[in-house]
Amino acid sequence: MQRLAVIGLGLIGGSLARALRAAGAVAHISGYDPDPSRRDDAQRLCVIDRVCDTPAAAVRDADLVVLSVPVLQTADALVACLPACKLDVVITDVGSTKTSVLEDVKRVCGQLPPWFVAGHPIAGTEKSGIAHSQAELFRRHRVILTPHANQDAAAQSLVTRIWQAAGARVVEMDAHRHDAIFAATSHLPHVLAYSFVDMLARLDDSDEIFRNAGGGFRDFSRIASSSPQMWHDIVRANAHSVGELLDRQIGELQQIRAMLRESRWDELKALFERARSARERYLAQIE
Repeated sequence: MQRLAVIGLGLIGGSLARALRAAGAVAHISGYDPDPSRRDDAQRLCVIDRVCDTPAAAVRDADLVVLSVPVLQTADALVACLPACKLDVVITDVGSTKTSVLEDVKRVCGQLPPWFVAGHPIAGTEKSGIAHSQAELFRRHRVILTPHANQDAAAQSLVTRIWQAAGARVVEMDAHRHDAIFAATSHLPHVLAYSFVDMLARLDDSDEIFRNAGGGFRDFSRIASSSPQMWHDIVRANAHSVGELLDRQIGELQQIRAMLRESRWDELKALFERARSARERYLAQIE
C-alpha cells in the first residue's frame, strides 16, 4: 500500500499510523482532525507525513482511508471524504459499534458499498489523543471485521493485511453479534464505572472518600477516565443492547441487596465464588 489517510488523529488513528510506519507497511500517511491541537501534535510528533486542514485534502490520492472518529460522526466523516476519494479507494473504520456504522454508511451511499470494510480493534487505554498513541498498541490484540453482503473480497483482504502488519489478529463476526458481545464486555462496564464514580463524587464526604481510596477503587474506576464524548456516542449507538444488559445488572444488584437485608451470607459468598471462578476461566483463555 502506498498512501494511507487517517481521519481522526486520536489514540487509535495515531497508533495505527505509528504501527504501520514502524512495520514499513505504507509509504505515505496523511491525516486530518477537526481539533487544531491534535493536528499540531501529529505534526510535532512526526506521526503523520502530511497533516491537512480538511478531510478532502487528506484523502486525495489515498489507497486506504481509515475513519477513526466517534461512531456518531461516521456519516459526516464519510460525506466529507467521498468527493475527494479515488474511484478504487478502500474505506474502513475503527468504531466500537458496527450495526450503527453500517446503517450510517448505507444511508450516505444508498447501499452498502463493496469498498467499505467495517472494523473494530479491541485495544486502547483510558487516555485519548494522538499524544498518547503507541506503535505497539495493537500487538497480540484482536481486530474484528464485520463483512456485509456486498463486501469486496480484495477490500477486506487489504484491511486484514494492514491490521496484521500492525501486529493484530484479525477475526470475522456478524455485526449484530459484535454489538451484543461488546455491550457486555465493554460498553456496560464503562456505564457502570462512570455511574459509580459519579455517585461517590456527589456524596457529602466525597473528598475524604477519594483521599482514602485504595487500589481496588483505582482498578474499578480506571475506565471512567476515558473520553466522555466517545463513550456517550458508543452507548447511544448501541443503546438497545446496553439497555437490555443494564436491566439484567439492576436485577442482579437487587438480588444482592435482598441478600444483605435478609442476612443470606452463604448465597452472597456463593455468588462471589462463581464470579471469581468465571474470571479465572476467562484469564486462562487469554493467556
